[in-house]
Amino acid sequence: MAALQHPLFLIGSLVSAAAAAFVLQALLQSPVSPEPLLVPRSDFTPNNILQSVDRLGEGILPGPEDIAVDGDGVLYTATRDGWIKRMHRNGTWEEWKSTGTHGLLGVATSMAGGLLVCDAEKGLLKVDEGGVAVLASHVDDGSQIRFADEAVEASDGSVYFSDASDKFGLHNWYLDVLEARPRGRLLKYDPWKGTTSVVIGGLAFANGVALSAGEDFLVVCESWKFRCLRYWLKGEHKGQTEVFIENLPGAPDNINLAPDGSFWVALLQLSHRRLDVVHRWTTFKRVVAAFPKLVGLLQATNSAAMVANVPADGGRIARLLDDSEGKVMYFVTSAVELEGYLYLGSLGTNFIGRLPVEGSDY
Repeated sequence: MAALQHPLFLIGSLVSAAAAAFVLQALLQSPVSPEPLLVPRSDFTPNNILQSVDRLGEGILPGPEDIAVDGDGVLYTATRDGWIKRMHRNGTWEEWKSTGTHGLLGVATSMAGGLLVCDAEKGLLKVDEGGVAVLASHVDDGSQIRFADEAVEASDGSVYFSDASDKFGLHNWYLDVLEARPRGRLLKYDPWKGTTSVVIGGLAFANGVALSAGEDFLVVCESWKFRCLRYWLKGEHKGQTEVFIENLPGAPDNINLAPDGSFWVALLQLSHRRLDVVHRWTTFKRVVAAFPKLVGLLQATNSAAMVANVPADGGRIARLLDDSEGKVMYFVTSAVELEGYLYLGSLGTNFIGRLPVEGSDY
């Protein structure tokens, strides 16, 4: 009994009780209902090729997440300040159109002119010289498009685009990582009927979308499963979905068709020794998610950058480029090949990176 009354024992008991109460409160207040996330390991040897990029528009492009180039060679990007900015062939930049939001993500050119823009807050937009119009904010089943992410237009005018999560939005996207549940979907907008339908549901953070060179299939990135899926649009497998490439050394973000028919995929780096315990233990994830500052610390560990080139038939990586230290490129979200150069978008920089495709040692 005397031992139980010892001051150190009492202090220890109070600390344990306080810690237990803290954890219990965190569990009750946690915004996530998580599943374990198994991050693939990679034996890739860093080459830091991305550290040699030229920096386009440095200082005037806050978080240029995605890139699109029109038929005249004008480069467009959507930035975190709500502006769509464009670089003309002479290298000059222009603030072209503002959408009035801070949720701009994917941009794609349209055959009718202007851009198709994914706004995480508004949905699928059409932006042209006449202004900004919302094409789709809801799906035909009545559900809201909560996290429009990336779009691509087919030659028949159909627009395929991703809705990353039906629970979390752009500004708390990392909670979707912690939850690691399949809450995303691939959607199709029909411009002739004005309808929006679900093509594939139950995706673990639906992200980048790209069409093959012959438009016989579509590739959609499934970030939290570290893979890309192929959805057949033509041929004997029409309407079927299969794995295009899996076990990627990062979470695939945007994907773009290259001139040779291959695909460039930006890979978010989630693998870090400090993150392994968090991603594997669901209770720990619930506690972390209850405190925004802890979530912010986790995001800060993702300092590396990586992009991969995948052949047209999928299944393997042909080239891998990185900045393993995050010295120059950080949080790379898109890679677009044009006229011998690779253009890199990022949510972590204030510029677009440009790198020669040929002649680099990778």
